Amino acid sequence: MSDANARLAALRAKRAGESAAAAQSNGAEEDPTKVWHKTACVLCSNNCGIEVRLNGRKITRVRGDKEHPASKGYTCEKALRIDYYQNGRDRISSPLRRNSDGTFEEVSWDVAIAEVAERLTGIRDSVGGDKILYYGGGGQGNHFPGAYARGVLQTLGVKYRSNALAQEKTGMFWAQGKMFGKQNLGALGDFEHTDCAVFIGKNPWQSHGFPESRNELNKIRNDDERKLVVMDPRVSETAAMADHHLRVRPGTDAWALAALLAIMVEEGLTDEKFLADHCTGWDELRDLISGADIADCARKCGIDEAELRAAARTMGTAKSLSTEEDLGIEMAPHSTLNSWLQRLLYLVTGNFAKPGGMNLPLRLAPICGHSGEGEADPVTGNAMLSGLVACAAIPDCIDTDHPNRFRGMIVESANPLHTLPDSKRFREAFAKLECLVVIDVAMTETARAADYVLPACSQYEKPEATFFAGEMPANYFQVRHPILEPLGESLPEAEIHSRLVAAMGGRPAGTDGLADAAQQGREAFIEALGQASTSDPDVGAKLPVVLYDSLGPTLGNMAPAAIMFGSAMQASMRYPDEVRAAGVEGEGLDLASNLFDKLVDSPSGMIYSVSEYSQTWDRIAHPDGKIHLYIEELEDEFRSLADEEPAIGQDRFPFVLSAGERRSSNANDVIRDPEWRKKDKAGSLRINPDDATTLGVVDGDRVRIVSKRGEAEAPAEVTDTVMAGHVTLPHGFGTEYPDEDGEHKIHGVAVNELTDIEDRDWLSLTPHHKHVRVALEPVAG
Repeated sequence: MSDANARLAALRAKRAGESAAAAQSNGAEEDPTKVWHKTACVLCSNNCGIEVRLNGRKITRVRGDKEHPASKGYTCEKALRIDYYQNGRDRISSPLRRNSDGTFEEVSWDVAIAEVAERLTGIRDSVGGDKILYYGGGGQGNHFPGAYARGVLQTLGVKYRSNALAQEKTGMFWAQGKMFGKQNLGALGDFEHTDCAVFIGKNPWQSHGFPESRNELNKIRNDDERKLVVMDPRVSETAAMADHHLRVRPGTDAWALAALLAIMVEEGLTDEKFLADHCTGWDELRDLISGADIADCARKCGIDEAELRAAARTMGTAKSLSTEEDLGIEMAPHSTLNSWLQRLLYLVTGNFAKPGGMNLPLRLAPICGHSGEGEADPVTGNAMLSGLVACAAIPDCIDTDHPNRFRGMIVESANPLHTLPDSKRFREAFAKLECLVVIDVAMTETARAADYVLPACSQYEKPEATFFAGEMPANYFQVRHPILEPLGESLPEAEIHSRLVAAMGGRPAGTDGLADAAQQGREAFIEALGQASTSDPDVGAKLPVVLYDSLGPTLGNMAPAAIMFGSAMQASMRYPDEVRAAGVEGEGLDLASNLFDKLVDSPSGMIYSVSEYSQTWDRIAHPDGKIHLYIEELEDEFRSLADEEPAIGQDRFPFVLSAGERRSSNANDVIRDPEWRKKDKAGSLRINPDDATTLGVVDGDRVRIVSKRGEAEAPAEVTDTVMAGHVTLPHGFGTEYPDEDGEHKIHGVAVNELTDIEDRDWLSLTPHHKHVRVALEPVAG
C-alpha cells in the first residue's frame, strides 16, 4: 500500500471510530438512524445550517440547525431533498480513463495519478504550463478544492484560470473595484435592519442571497414602516410582495436605473453631505446623470414616470436602504453599466457604513481576485477581470492556431459543457484539447468528454465550507464535518491534489520535518512552518497542500480542513481586534491557532468577527479612503442610452427568453436526478396568456423554442407572471441522467443549446442569458 493510501486508510478508520463515539454520545448506540448530524445545505450560496438523519448511506430526514449562527434553524424546501445529490445514480466511485473508442475503463488511483501527471507535465515541458487552463474549483458550498488546486497549478506553471463567476459577476466585480479600490471588495446589504429593501433583477424568495431570506422578506412585508422595491419584468414571489414593483421591459434595466438616479438628483433626494465628505467624482457624475431624459427613459423601459418617481422618493427618503442585484441585470444588455448604476442608488442616498445600509464585511478569504489594468487572456486579448479568463472567451482560446492557445484543461467541481453559453461552441473547442482532466462527484456532460475522470468525495463525505458568508456587524463561518464515508474509491480533493503534486515532483523541499513538528504540538508546528516558508518560497506558494500534508494528519477525519489554518493566520493578522471581539482569545499566532481550533471544532459554525458599522470605512482600498463614484470607462455607454432604442424582439425572433429562471422546482446543477422535483419535472416554458392565445396553445401543450443557435421543446405554462413577448425557462434541466434501468435520458431543456456566445457584454463578456431572442411554434399533436 502506498503512503497516500495508507494515510487515507488510517483516516477512514479514525472516522469510523469517531462516528461510533458520536452515536454513543447522542444516546443512539442502539439506533443510529435517530442521530442528528450537523451539516449544511449546498444548493445556494447561503449554505444554511441543517441537521440530517441517516439510514446507512441515505439521508432520510432534514431540518434546520437552530444552533447555526446565521440561519438559526431556517431552511427552505430545497434542502429537504439533498439526498438526491448525495446518492445520485451517476456518482463516480473510481478513477476512469477514456479508451480510443470513447468508452471509459476503471483504473487504479496509482495509474490515474501517474498518467495524469505525465500528460499534464508533458504539455508543460513541451509548450509551457501557461497553455493549461484551470476551470472551476468549487460550487455553492464546495470552496476548498479551488484553494488546494494551487499546489498543482504552481507545479505546472499554470497562469490562467476561470470559473462560473467569469460568466456572471466579473462586470460587477470590476465596477466595485473602480469604486472601492479592489474588485474583491463588495458591499452587502443589512436586510435584517433596513427600512427599505431594493432588489434589482433578483428574486430572493427563490435565489436567497442573505440569511433567512424568506423570513426577512415576510418581516418587511408585514411592517408598515418598512418598504420593498423590486425591479423585475416578472411578477416573481418577491415582486408580488413589493410596495413598488417596477415591471421593467426585458433588457431595459439601464434606462430604468438611469431614470431613478436622474429623479433623485432632480428632486434633491441625494445626500450631499455624505457625497462631499466621503466620495470623489460627484460633480462629474451629477452632470452625467442630470443629462438623462427621464420621460424618454420611462418610455423605453415601459414604466410610468409617476411610478418611477414614487419609487425614487421611497428610496431617497428611507432612513436606511439595502439593495442587491443578481443575474437578471448581470446577464442582460448593458450588464456592467447596470452594476455601476445599481451601486449608485445606495451611494448617492448615503446608505453606506451604517445599520440597515450597505457595508463591506470581513471575509476569511476573498471570493475573487483583483486584476490590474490591461490584464488580458493570452489569445483573444479580452480583459481578465478579477484575474479570470472570461468564460465566453474560452472556446476562442482553445479552437485556434494561435501559438498561445490552451492545449490542456483541468476542470474541477464544474460542468462548463452544460452551464456556459453556447454549448455547441464549447463542445467543438473542447474536442481540440490535448488533455482534459475532470475532478468531480458525478458523470457530468464535461466528464463524458474528458480523458481522465477523478472521483471526488461528495460535500457530505469530507470537511468543506463556503467563503461567500459576509455579514455585518457579526460575520460567521462554518467548517462542515463529514457525515458519511467516501463512496467507493472517491477521495477528497485535498488528497487528489496532494498526490498530483508529489507525482509531478512538485513537493516543496522545505517541508521536510513539518509533519513531525505538527505531531509535537501547535507551537512547534508554527515555528517550523515559519522557518520552512523563509527558506523555501515554494512553501508559501503551495501552502494549502503543505498544510494538508503536515497539519492534516493531526486532524483525523477533518484533515482537509487544514487549509483553514492559513485563513486563520491571515484573519488574526489583518483584523485581530474584530476576531477577539467575537470571543477568540490570544495574540499573534496564538490568536490564529485558537481561531483555527474553534473553526474546526464548531460543527454548527461560529461567529469569527464582530465589527462596528463605521469600520466599513477602514476597508476602502483607495489611498484617499474615499469612494470613487465616477467611472470614466462607462460614460460613453451611459450617454448612448439617449440614442439607443431597446431591442426587445426582432421579426425573425419576436420573443425574449430568460434562459435560467429560478423556481421552487430547481436549484443548481449539483442535483442531476430529475426525480427531486416534485412539480414542473419537465421544466415548463412560462408564457403570457395573450401570447398563448396567439400561438393557439394551452397549459401542457408542447412548444418549440427556436434561437439562432438551436431549438428545443418544452411544455407550456400559461401565466400572467410574465409579460407579453417575454418567456422563461428554468436552469438545471437538460442533463443526461440514467433511469433505474440504466438507460440514459435527457430531462428537460438544456438552455445553453439556445444561447449564443456572441451575445455578451462589451467589457466583461458576460453572456446575455436573460435576453435570448427566440421564436415559438406550437408542436403538432
